[in-house]
Amino acid sequence: MLHSAAPSSFNMFPFGHPAQHPGPVPPPHHGDMFHATTHHHNPQPQQTETAPKPRFLFKMPRVVPNQKEKFESDEFLKRHSREGEVRYTGYRDRPIHERQNKFLSAARDGSTEIAFVGTGFNLIMNFDTSTNFNPAHRQCDFDREAGKIHLKAPLILNGVCVRWRGWLDLERLDGVGCLEFDEENAVVEDAKLREQVESYNRRLREFEEQSKARSRHLAGLVTSTGHSQFPSHHHLQSDLLLEARKKQLELAASQQSI
Repeated sequence: MLHSAAPSSFNMFPFGHPAQHPGPVPPPHHGDMFHATTHHHNPQPQQTETAPKPRFLFKMPRVVPNQKEKFESDEFLKRHSREGEVRYTGYRDRPIHERQNKFLSAARDGSTEIAFVGTGFNLIMNFDTSTNFNPAHRQCDFDREAGKIHLKAPLILNGVCVRWRGWLDLERLDGVGCLEFDEENAVVEDAKLREQVESYNRRLREFEEQSKARSRHLAGLVTSTGHSQFPSHHHLQSDLLLEARKKQLELAASQQSI
């Protein structure tokens, strides 16, 4: 089952965004490889490396939550739900007899390419070629009408489970068809969607619990070891102010002695 796309109907989303940098990155220096503090009169404060934040990779859902409603309200789907003329689009640069053989061979293998003549919408369809005892459930039927092939090809289009239903003439390579809502596959995909959403929510809850556990662990370390190893920002500021005041008094005393 393939996902067919219409340029006028689909919204395209980028897979990933390149990282944004505030400015050009300076070239590395070979001297920076060695920590020789005697060669640096004004050492720059070292930037602490922060661990990368964990990221979740979410798979794009195959269907929308309200498939039936979208099928009945989407203009593109409504337009193609009416029967219209279709044509085989494969090997258009080849002679007609070669195209007929290619079409028949691909159809027996379970695939074909068609286009709606009225809109130019192209479809690449896959279907089951097995012979079902119930003709109503067959996706590919050469016996229903002489010189024609009747198809029922399921696919997901714009997040909706649909089925292309129609026929094609084996000689002219054209025919009539339309899109119809696929109720059976829609139920299956809805169940998969709910399971996928629940799986993502469960992963997010686990991540939040792990983050809280790490925070409690770090808080316990600070409490047990005191502030000598984990000084707070307020205490660090106070120490700096005391050191500056001490230097100021020493400088004043030296000036008075002079």
